[in-house]
Amino acid sequence: MDKNSKIIIPGAAGLVGQNLIIQLKSRGYSNLVAIDKHTENLMVLRELHPDITAIEADLAEYGEWEKSFESANVVLMLQAQIGAPTIEPFIRNNITSTKNILEVMKKYDISYLVHISSSVINSKADDFYTNTKKEQEKLVIESKIPQCILRPTLMYGWFDRKHLGWLSRFMEKVPFFPIPGHGRYMRQPLYEKDFCNIIISAMEKQPQNETYNITGCDEVDYIDIIRTIKKVKGLRTPIITIPYSLFYFLVWGYALFSKNPPFTIQQLEALVTDDHFELIPWWDIFEVESTSFEKAINETFNSPVYSKYILEF
Repeated sequence: MDKNSKIIIPGAAGLVGQNLIIQLKSRGYSNLVAIDKHTENLMVLRELHPDITAIEADLAEYGEWEKSFESANVVLMLQAQIGAPTIEPFIRNNITSTKNILEVMKKYDISYLVHISSSVINSKADDFYTNTKKEQEKLVIESKIPQCILRPTLMYGWFDRKHLGWLSRFMEKVPFFPIPGHGRYMRQPLYEKDFCNIIISAMEKQPQNETYNITGCDEVDYIDIIRTIKKVKGLRTPIITIPYSLFYFLVWGYALFSKNPPFTIQQLEALVTDDHFELIPWWDIFEVESTSFEKAINETFNSPVYSKYILEF
C-alpha cells in the first residue's frame, strides 16, 4: 500500500486510535485524517501529532466531516461506546455513527474498510455493549463494502483510560485493592501495540470480507493481572478478595453518584462471565510478533513518553 494513501480513522482519539496513529507514522504513513468528538482526548492527539489532520465531529450526526472522506483510500473504523449506565450512548456511538460512516464511504466510493469489532460478539454476556456491537458488525457485513473485521479481546496499552489503566491508577490511590470473589476469572488480554500492527497489516493485505478473532496469546487470571501491575509499578498496595455480592453493591452505590462511572454493573457481570475465546495464529496470518504479557505491561506503564498521558472517559 502506498505510504501516501489517504487513511480515515473515525474514533481516532480513543485507546486504539492514539496507539494506531503512533504505529502508522512509524511505518511511514502520513496522510492521516483523525475524527473524534471528544475534545480533551483530541487535544492530546493534536499535541502528539500536529502534522496530521484532526477533526472534531460527532459521527452520529452528518456534517462537515463527510468532506474529509473524499479521495480516501481506506477507512479504519474504531469508534465505539464501551461503558455507560444507559443504552442511548451505545445506540448513538455504535450504531448510528456506523450507519453514517458506511453511507459516506459509498458516496465517495472508498474501496476498503477495516472494522474494529469486539470479542464480545462471541460472548455469553447480554448487555448494552455486546448487543450494540453485534448490530454494528451486522451493519458492516450487510453494507457489501470490501472489508476485514477484527474482533479483539480486552485490550491494554498506552493511553488506557479504562480497563488496566484505570485499575493501575486506582491501585495507587486506595489503601487496599479489592478483588471480587476469588479473582480467578481467566482473561486473554491483548496488547494494544500488537493489535494496532494487526490493523495495519489487514489494511495492507486487504483480505476480502474476512472476520478474525484476535485474542491475546497469554491466558491470565484477573487477580494475576492485578498482581503483575502492582509488581511492574513497584506498588505496595495490599490486594484482598471480597465477596462478589459486596463488590456488586459497592459498584452499584458508586453509580448512584456518578453519571459516567469507570466500572459498571454490566462490566462487573462481564468480568465474571466464563468466556474462553478462540486463539488463531494471527502472528502468522498478519506477520505480527506477539509481545509477552509482562513485557507489554512494563512497556505500558514505564514508557518515558506515553505513560504520562491519560485519556478522559
